[in-house]
Amino acid sequence: MPYLVAPEALEELLPDQPRYRVEQLRQWLYRHPVLTTAEMTNLPKSLRAELAGRLWPMQVEAQQTGDGGRTVKWLFRAPDGAAVEAVLMGYPRRTTLCISSQAGCAMRCTFCATGQFGFERHLAPGEIFAQVAYANAHLRAHPMPDSPARVGNVVFMGMGEPLANYDSVREAIRRMIEVAGMSGRSITVSTVGITPGIDRLAAEPWPVTLALSLHAADDHLREQLVPQNRRYPIDDLLAAAQRFQRGHGRRVTLEWTLMADVNDSADQARSLAAIALELGAHVNVIPMNPTPLAPQQRPSPERTRRFVDEVNRHGATCTLRDTRGTEIDAACGQLRVRAAT
Repeated sequence: MPYLVAPEALEELLPDQPRYRVEQLRQWLYRHPVLTTAEMTNLPKSLRAELAGRLWPMQVEAQQTGDGGRTVKWLFRAPDGAAVEAVLMGYPRRTTLCISSQAGCAMRCTFCATGQFGFERHLAPGEIFAQVAYANAHLRAHPMPDSPARVGNVVFMGMGEPLANYDSVREAIRRMIEVAGMSGRSITVSTVGITPGIDRLAAEPWPVTLALSLHAADDHLREQLVPQNRRYPIDDLLAAAQRFQRGHGRRVTLEWTLMADVNDSADQARSLAAIALELGAHVNVIPMNPTPLAPQQRPSPERTRRFVDEVNRHGATCTLRDTRGTEIDAACGQLRVRAAT
């Protein structure tokens, strides 16, 4: 399958084709993706037919659309049965794609539906990049209302822990930037706190953004929500974030999934503000999208607003992220849960 081959090695896939044909295919795969090979109009019909059944490394098992057509979620299925989710979100000046780096996840975060299923396997670089290519192909055929018709931002906030699959994630990012022409500044890698991976990412040449999925401002609460905190406690995580920031000069983002009566207190808000000020970080708060297998619940709009205001009142920069796809199982792992039940 083309996406499972490194873009520089496509000649091996088409040994009998001239070099310019290989370059044409590379352009279709990475610069101008299409949903079917029939749309690759400058390739011979025989070659299009040969590639038709093996263009995508995963097939779409389910698609849901919400928010007036501005949110699309896909459940992809690999030939070995691995399930992967991606969510496309359109905004007036940008189109953002949330992608997965693993099938399942081993981090066992208690509020995440993906973690309840456990870990299946790492995704290959081509499977990761193919999510971006498919979204661009979809936008080419079905533009979103009042949004750019191409993915402008990619966030590794779907299924899996990106830094636990570092080599594949790195290669996928390389393809996005060096082959597909995306800006590194438009790519965000989110982690629950794999500090050696943060240090490896800091050494890369691309100015990607680091997002820390913090969710609690003290080790006691964070260990209950994010078991990985026992291995890499908050102080270690913040030290790694500071090293990343010094190396890249890029502002770190703190992600905070707000849960009713769990991490939405004024004390947590004040402690979060102190951490954000120490790092010079921006805080993104998103009210939890309830999942069938998680005990935590979404806080009320009033309590959510009070939390955000409290963080800002103590000097940090905190914004409330737009909640998308609540009617279409858009939280990480939800569509997979529905398909399995």
